[in-house]
Amino acid sequence: MDRPASLQQSTGRTWTVGGLVVHRVDEIALPPQTGAWLLPAATPEAVAERPWLRPDFATPDGTLQLASHTFAFEADGLRVLVDTGIGNGKTRANPAWHHLDTDYLRRLADAGFPPESVDLVVLTHLHTDHVGWNTVATGDGAWTPTFPNARYLTSRTEWDHWAARAGEMEEGRLQMFRDSVHPVRDAGLLDLVDVHDGPVEVAPGIRLLPTPGHTPGQVAVELRSAGHSAVITGDCIHHPVQLADPDVTSCVDIDPDLAVRTRRDLLAALAGTGTLLLGTHFPPPTGGLVVTDGGGYRLVPAS
Repeated sequence: MDRPASLQQSTGRTWTVGGLVVHRVDEIALPPQTGAWLLPAATPEAVAERPWLRPDFATPDGTLQLASHTFAFEADGLRVLVDTGIGNGKTRANPAWHHLDTDYLRRLADAGFPPESVDLVVLTHLHTDHVGWNTVATGDGAWTPTFPNARYLTSRTEWDHWAARAGEMEEGRLQMFRDSVHPVRDAGLLDLVDVHDGPVEVAPGIRLLPTPGHTPGQVAVELRSAGHSAVITGDCIHHPVQLADPDVTSCVDIDPDLAVRTRRDLLAALAGTGTLLLGTHFPPPTGGLVVTDGGGYRLVPAS
């Protein structure tokens, strides 16, 4: 039976990957100025050269559209969340992320994943807009893990990179670690996974793929079930315009050249395979198949 329209709207979209059902759980649409700041080479003129980007991924005037959402699914009895968005009520330097008040947790529950039911949280990397719902406020100024029965995973390389720079971080990033990462570690819920030269299976049908460049320990998440597969990008691909031109880099890539090589390798591996690509910041329709298109690639939305 189809879900009621109101529930479909509140929980985002779903895709079937073999025996898995993957839910997009929406947080917020990012402001229009985000694209020009994040991907400065993706100008309206560059967007105009790729008509397939409009109207879903860019507006008619060439403004990139991006979103913040997470993905939830159940695999072999394990209830999994990939990334946790920006979070509510947090002090942030970015005005668009400062003290948000969204219905994200209700949407997550509507999708069938109330916080206490989540077993595993995979953090593709430790940036502010990927760890925010790791914690919720307790009312006394403290922060407690949102998913108290879950293990939180990130790559050891990612953790070590930021830990080595704790003494030189700007205040905004330090605040993010204080309210969204350290409480999980202090509760004993954070696990570090060694991800280096190839995929690492962290649970049946779930593999972490090394995709460095945006950050040193950034990972993508591969799902496999009954001969079908999907890849959740994290930030190795921010927007479909980077399929059209993989050389478009983010202003916050730590190693832009490595990010380009990573993106090219991943897209070449996915093109024409039927693997579903799910973009962590792609606006609706969010998921699609990678096909070659001239000297680059194109995303064909998946039904």
